[in-house]
This record gives sequence, C-alpha cells and structure tokens, in this order.
Amino acid sequence: MTTQRRAEPSRRPMSREEALARQERRQRQLERERESRELARGPIDLFFCLLVLLLTAVGLVMLLSASFPSAYYDTKNNDPTYYFVRQGVFAVMGVAAMLFISKINYQRFRGFAKPLLYVSIVLLILVLIPGIGLTRNNATRWLGVGELLTFQPSEIAKVAIILYFSDSISKKKDKMRTTRYGVAPYLLWLVVVGGLVALEPHLSGAILIMGTGAVLMLVGGINWSWVIGAVGAAAGGLYVILFVIGYNTSRITYWLNPWEDAQGKGYQLSQSLITIGSGGLWGVGLGKSRQKFLYLPEEHNDFIFAIICEELGLIGATVIMLLFAALVLRGYWIALHARDRFGALLVVGVTTLIAMQTFLNIGVVTGLLPTTGISLPFFSYGGTALSIQLAEMGIVLSVSRQMKPTKAG
Repeated sequence: MTTQRRAEPSRRPMSREEALARQERRQRQLERERESRELARGPIDLFFCLLVLLLTAVGLVMLLSASFPSAYYDTKNNDPTYYFVRQGVFAVMGVAAMLFISKINYQRFRGFAKPLLYVSIVLLILVLIPGIGLTRNNATRWLGVGELLTFQPSEIAKVAIILYFSDSISKKKDKMRTTRYGVAPYLLWLVVVGGLVALEPHLSGAILIMGTGAVLMLVGGINWSWVIGAVGAAAGGLYVILFVIGYNTSRITYWLNPWEDAQGKGYQLSQSLITIGSGGLWGVGLGKSRQKFLYLPEEHNDFIFAIICEELGLIGATVIMLLFAALVLRGYWIALHARDRFGALLVVGVTTLIAMQTFLNIGVVTGLLPTTGISLPFFSYGGTALSIQLAEMGIVLSVSRQMKPTKAG
C-alpha cells in the first residue's frame, strides 16, 4: 500500500528588508517589556500609602474603644478584646496584601477581570440558595463556615466590576459613545450583579456596585444623555419601591421622625443621634463613651462613626472626615496622572467605591439618609471586608508606581 505525502507549500525566502523589519519589531517589543518592568519597580505614592495606614491604625483604636463592652457581654469567654484581636489579624494580613499587590504590574490584573466576575456571580447565587448562605439580622449576605471564617460575596463583586469594566472600557475608546458597545453590555452586567446583591437583600451594596459601574462608564466616555436618563430612572424606581410598593416603608417613616417610636422601630437612629449629640465639640474622651454600653446597636460595626463623634467630638470626627477626603482626592490625583487609560479607570473605580461607601455610612449614622446596612471603610468590624479594602488600596499603589512624571506632587 502506498501513501501519498501532501505537498508542502514552498516558502518564499525572507528578503533582507523583511528580516530587518521583523528584527526591529522584536526589538521594540523587548524594549517596551523592559520599560514596563522598570516602571513597575518605581516608587509608590507615599502620601496615599500613609493615609491608608493612618486610617487603618485609627480605625483599630476606635474599634477597640467601641467594641469592648459588647465583646465582653456577647462572647463566650467574656473577652473584651475579641473583636479588636480578630480585626487586628486581618489588618496585618490586609497590609501585607496591599504591599504585595502594589509591587505587581497592574497590567497583569487584566487577566483576572473576567474569571473574577464569573466567580463573584456564582458566589452571589450560592448565597441565595437556602442552607448555603448565612443569615444575620434578617439578611442572607454571607458565605463561610460558622463564625470562624465568613465573607460577603458582594465585596468580591465590587472588585470584579471595577476590574472588568476598567479592562473592557479601556479597549473601546470611541465605541463607548455607542449604545451597542458602550452602554448595553455594561448595563446588563450591572443589572445581573446588582440585582443578585439586592435580592439578599443588600440595597446599599447594590447601590455601591451600580454607582461605581456608572461612574466608570461615565469616565469611559458614554453620552451624558444616558447619565441623565439613568438618574431619572433610578429616582423613579426608588420612589415606586419605597412609596408605592412599600418596601421598607417603616425605615422611611422612622428616618424622617425617629422620635415617633424611639423605643421601637426608630430606636437605632434615635440612639445614634443621642450618641452624636453627647460628644459636643470636643467629645467625652477616648474610651469614655456611655452609649456603647449596649445602648447603641451595631456600635462597633455600621454605627461606629457615632461613637467617634461621642468620644472625639465634632473636632475629632471632622479630622477623620478630612482624612477620608484627602484619601479620595489623592486617589483621583493618581488617576489623573496614570500612565494609561486602564490604570486611570482602575483608580477611579476603587476611589469612587471608597468615597461612596464613606458618604453613605456617615449619611446613615447622622440621619441624612435612611438606615441601611453599610460599613465605614477601615473602621467597622469585618475582617474580610478590611482585607479586601486594603487589597484595593494595593491596586491604587500599583498604578501609582507608573505615574507620569510631574513637576510637583
């Protein structure tokens, strides 16, 4: 039996000019890779890093002060440092993660964008399955093993949205002004992810995810008419949910006047306002709060800012708010000086997330906004949340290593 060999096409020999052009392209590619490696070894933004470390340290001090009464009465061993020690361990892990991530070339994060988004969606679905998700305070938002290790998949979803949107938007440029490429795909992802988070229910988490995604779309170049339309639709939808359907109507009622039922449904907000007012201008002193002795609910978590106001007064609370403002402004400054579009979008996403979460938490605690479950970054108790926040700060520092040279700053 004979076999026939398929005739191989003859290859035209490469001319000298083509060989030189190919060699030049290869040389340019190697130079770009070498330049990228050198840039990734540049100095981090020290001011931003110090702000993060300062907020983390102050947050640990305030957590110890706010939590020791509830830790003593609520834990099995009556350990007043229980919450502080756990938070401190995660803070050390988070700072280590921040410094490690800051040394990674942020271009490598592109490869994690889609996988992390898919993983976050799977985790959010698992939370909603009875018997898998962990329920606390009538909300099913956690996965984990008992009380040893728990986390909120919504925290991972926030990072996933930032990475995916930054990677995808940075590649489209002018296409972002079109409905097909610049609005529809991102709106779909926000509806899916934000909807899953809202079903927990976790309305504030859904607001953070959708708000951060919308800001990235706006910075990416979508038409302003979409922004105006989205704001109008969101306002109309919120009105229908709150006042027509009646979802959480009691929260709205007792937000407007918590004293109407100060011992019942308005208890948390009324106690928060009492706590804030007790601090006055200078505060009662660090560690000397009276409201933290089981009067104010969630004093070491969502309402820790009220304890800050009581112990440090208006002056101390203002200083902490100024530290947050400096962190946000420095973050946007880094975004403005980022070397490329992807880096700028990454920093805008992370910074916007911190800014929105801080504003919403302080707004809830002071009665400016209706009560909802949202923590204060770097301060509220929650180890995995703190670690993820510090990892996000590492992303900003990674981008800062490759900033464009400036004359000042």
